[in-house]
Formats: sequence, C-alpha cells, structure tokens
Amino acid sequence: MSDPDPVLTVAPSVLHADCARCFALCCVALPFSASADFAITKSPGEPCTHLQVDLRCGIHDRLRQRGFPGCTAYDCFGAGQKVSQVTFGGHDWRTAPQTATQMFEVFPVVRQLHELLWYLTDALARPSAGSLAAALQRSFDDTEVLTRLPPDDLQRLDVAAHRATVNTMLLAVSELVRAEAGHPSARHRGADLMGATLRRADLRGADLRGAYLIGADLTGADLRLADLIGADLRGADLSGADLTGSLFLTQSQLAAAKGDACTRVVLPLTPPAHWLATGS
Repeated sequence: MSDPDPVLTVAPSVLHADCARCFALCCVALPFSASADFAITKSPGEPCTHLQVDLRCGIHDRLRQRGFPGCTAYDCFGAGQKVSQVTFGGHDWRTAPQTATQMFEVFPVVRQLHELLWYLTDALARPSAGSLAAALQRSFDDTEVLTRLPPDDLQRLDVAAHRATVNTMLLAVSELVRAEAGHPSARHRGADLMGATLRRADLRGADLRGAYLIGADLTGADLRLADLIGADLRGADLSGADLTGSLFLTQSQLAAAKGDACTRVVLPLTPPAHWLATGS
C-alpha cells in the first residue's frame, strides 16, 4: 500500500496575494529605480506617488501603460497579508507609525519564506519525488512556523541560511522530476541566454535554474518538466510554449514574460491578463 499523500498545513490560496488584507506593503516598503520596469525612483519606506489614502493604487488598471510593468510582475506570495494581519495583528503602519520601520523590514523576510513555501508546495505535488515527501513536509512545516515568528525574531532570522537548507532539497527534487523527461536534458543553470533564439527548442527536463532568458525567443518551446526556479524571463517570448509541469515556475515569472492564448500553463498558474489583452 502506498503512503498517503502529505497534508499541507497551509492551503495554496494563502500563497497568493490578497491586497485587500494588506497595508500596501509592496507599494511602500520596497525600493525601485527608474528603468524599463518602473517609471520613477522610490526609496525603501517611501510610499509610491500613486498610492492613494485608501491604500489602493491609483493607476492599478493601467500600470503597464504608465511605465510600471515591474509592479504587474511582482508577487509577494501572500506575505503582504501575513505581515499585515498576523505578524502585526492588523495594525496599520499609518495609524500605528511606531510599527512602520519594523513592518517594512520584516515584509521582505516573510516574502522570502512564502516563496519557499510555494516551491515546497510544488515539490510535494510531484509523484516522482515521493521518496522525499516526509522530508519535504517537515521543511514545509518548519518554514511555515518561521513565517509566524514575532517581528523581533523575524528581523534576526538568518533567512539566507534557511533558503540554502531548503534549496538542497529542491535540487534533489529537481533531479528526480527532470529524469521523467526520459532523455539527457540540457543544463543551462545560471547561463546567459539573453536574447537567445530558442524557438521550438526541446527543453524538456532542462536545468534552467537562475538562467538569464531576458528577451529570449521561446516561441513554441517545449519546457515541460524544466526547472525554472529563479530564471529571469523578463521580455522572453513564450507564445505557444508548453510550460505544463515546469518545475518551480511562478506567476511573477509569467507576468514578466510575453505570451499568448496558445501558451500552455496549468493551475495554480494562469495566463497573465496582458497576454490575452494584447497578445504579448
């Protein structure tokens, strides 16, 4: 008799942003510089000029047109509402300004932990990684506990060390899952593939961890079972590409890329609205 499927301690919906329950932390806590992704420069802790008094974005429905595609591609993995409603118990940084600095420092830490929860959720759903299920579940549970630490403890947390521990397990999962491709797979870990022509490339089971695929032509490419953790897909053309079963792919990576109605992704990922609205 096979072992029962592991039971996740956090429902997948918790790993998606719920902006209505967040105090606009990504619009205040994080810095950005004027570039192709952002129309202006903003310092950490400084509210974006487009943030309204109700903590809503004044140009949310036209961010890309106004020069803020980086905002549309950002994903906190649900860390925003966790910090707002759990870590700080629903106390708004505006009405409780003494919490502001600490809240803004804690937010990126919890965001990294939630990103790890996303990857571990993906890993736990892979039948070929069943031999690692128990260890993955422990790592998931340990990470979830860390997300609920008090603010002072989160500030002191060595999140880089925890990421390194989890990454060792994710690498093991990657080897097991990519082997399903059934043939020697390409290894492009950390490779500079910016602007590369990879049209209709067979990248099944490829190791593309941390690869620079900015502006790459991946139209019609087969990316099934490819490991895309940390791959930079900004401006990459995924039109007609098959990303079903791609490992550790995130919604923010899709949002940073181009695609169309023929690009294949599976839940919990969805085609970004701008793909369907503009074909890119």
